[in-house]
Amino acid sequence: MQNARMKPPSMDDVVSMFQASGLKSKLIFTFLMIAVFRLGVHLPLYGINNEMFARLAQSNNIIGFIDLFSGGALANISILALGIGPYITSSIIMQLLTVVIPHLEQLQKEEGEAGRRKISQYTRVFTVFIAIFQASIFMLYLLHQAPAAIIPGINPFMFFVGSVSILTAGAMFVMWLAELITERGIGNGGSLLIFVGILSRIPFYCEQTGTLVMNDSSLQLGLLLLLAIFFATMILIVIMQEAVRKVLIVNPKRQVGNKIYGGVNTYIPFKMNPGGVMPIIFAIAILLFPTTILSLVGQANLPEGMIKDVITSLTTFLSPSGVMHYVLYFLLIVFLTFFYASIMPNMQPKEIANNLKKYGSSIPGIKPGKPTAEALDKILSRITLLGALCLGIVALIPSFASYITRITTLQGIGATSLIIMVGVALDFINQIKTQLLAKNYESFLKE
Repeated sequence: MQNARMKPPSMDDVVSMFQASGLKSKLIFTFLMIAVFRLGVHLPLYGINNEMFARLAQSNNIIGFIDLFSGGALANISILALGIGPYITSSIIMQLLTVVIPHLEQLQKEEGEAGRRKISQYTRVFTVFIAIFQASIFMLYLLHQAPAAIIPGINPFMFFVGSVSILTAGAMFVMWLAELITERGIGNGGSLLIFVGILSRIPFYCEQTGTLVMNDSSLQLGLLLLLAIFFATMILIVIMQEAVRKVLIVNPKRQVGNKIYGGVNTYIPFKMNPGGVMPIIFAIAILLFPTTILSLVGQANLPEGMIKDVITSLTTFLSPSGVMHYVLYFLLIVFLTFFYASIMPNMQPKEIANNLKKYGSSIPGIKPGKPTAEALDKILSRITLLGALCLGIVALIPSFASYITRITTLQGIGATSLIIMVGVALDFINQIKTQLLAKNYESFLKE
């Protein structure tokens, strides 16, 4: 009997496992939705000269950064050019508003599934306004700063209204795909679409790097060093994403009739990197936005004088090629990591301490109530500081590696992309394991 249980699973067992747990249908549905998204990326928006805009995208930091997460949709000026960006932005803002506005906090915490559906509906409505705003800014930028990218003879007003409408509809379609994947597929739909978008750009960066190395053989050793640094960075990201600080919790025993329940020690896991990639995204947006605005103002025909000198000095000061840019980048990541950790519901020391006291649980050697909250606050402050410093260092490694090796064609695969790819891949694998584990429990119960 024991030998029969120890035999390796056959192909039939694997197939039945996938079918029983519903994993096969979820995987097929997920891949089909991703294929639909990738098809939409290559459907062009009418009235745009893609070759002219591709040159513009290569010289604009913000366009290049957004294009990375749209999977090339922005560089192609497709109907899905805005990608999942408006939905992600709306979700982040709603998370922040939930902490600030009592009504939204009540919907999330006290009204259960009905409250969460209302917040989701608010997020969708807010996504429409954000998509309209981003599409309008993008079209105004094309009309005033890059008119060469627009085909001659098109009515500017009709082009503006039609393009904004199509881009907004495309953003809502991507949001719908993301929610479908989250509900009926495997993993988080928004994260998966960003993950696929990043992967789709890797061949482009590899082609550029191969051309660069072939033309300059002295960079071959530098390429090997750069790939080794990227591989080590990915290992560090995995460790950082999975690292947790476990706090021991002692639970009281309860006697109900003749039976005793509880008394089993548990742990509260606090992640070392609670904010994930969000601090890096916010830091990049904060730094790139004023830099781009200053560069656009600097291109205008300003008269010689103090104003032009100040703009030139600020542009040089915030330039991505300057040392101060990286110093500000590191400090912003540290600050935003603490900020994001402070608004997360599962990292509130007072609330955790009150819940432990309510159920009679405690941390060994620490009194319930205020002393527990102070001890948890001390633990969270230390682990968040460690996570913020590690995240800041990881964010700087790819840039410094590219500078040292003189291979700048892989800068698009930076820390943000690496963290997103590793994090989404780990979450995807964990959800598949959960599905397979459910099948194992089903088989165990049947036996």
